[in-house]
Amino acid sequence: MAASIYPRVKRATDVLVAGAALTLASPLIGAVAIAVRCELGSPVLFRQQRPGLHGAPFELVKFRTMLLPDQVGTEEDAARMTRLGQMLRATSLDELPTLWNVLRGDMSLVGPRPLLMSYLPLYTEQQARRHDVRPGVTGLAQVSGRNALSWEERFVLDLDYVERLTPLLDLVILWRTVTAVFRRSGISAPGQATMSVFTGTITSRRQPEGLR
Repeated sequence: MAASIYPRVKRATDVLVAGAALTLASPLIGAVAIAVRCELGSPVLFRQQRPGLHGAPFELVKFRTMLLPDQVGTEEDAARMTRLGQMLRATSLDELPTLWNVLRGDMSLVGPRPLLMSYLPLYTEQQARRHDVRPGVTGLAQVSGRNALSWEERFVLDLDYVERLTPLLDLVILWRTVTAVFRRSGISAPGQATMSVFTGTITSRRQPEGLR
């Protein structure tokens, strides 16, 4: 399939699958929402600005998996994570509301995961190419080790996906996502509740304009 055609086909597929999934999963979404409300309180949804296609910001929505900092008196993820939150992350049920982002066009079913806005100036020119496509609910890095990978390993996989974007690759990633969810592997980085903070790639970090 021509490279110029597939992005349009991919977008149409995203709309059809996300719309159907939201409809079919609505009872489960409602049940998870009630569970989150009972254990974590309000708000039920986690909302945060993330970079999308070409780095343009959008509001990511997920189910909350952590207590608020003022509920536990700390910003540390490990102290804020609850048993329900761990279960939701392990089964990826916390990602169900993200299908709304796919339906809106903020994200795709498959693509590099949307990270933090604060990471944008830390990327090398090559790493920044991960934003040449829409971010995904799942991606090559997620089915190749998820949060157990180093940042550099994740970015290599993200760029590999961008360069090899094909229908077959997307199908393989979706299939491997199903098996990864059942295995519950790579949920957190070693010694972390989720993933360590990215501080830049030291050996190849781009210098600020004034220092070039």
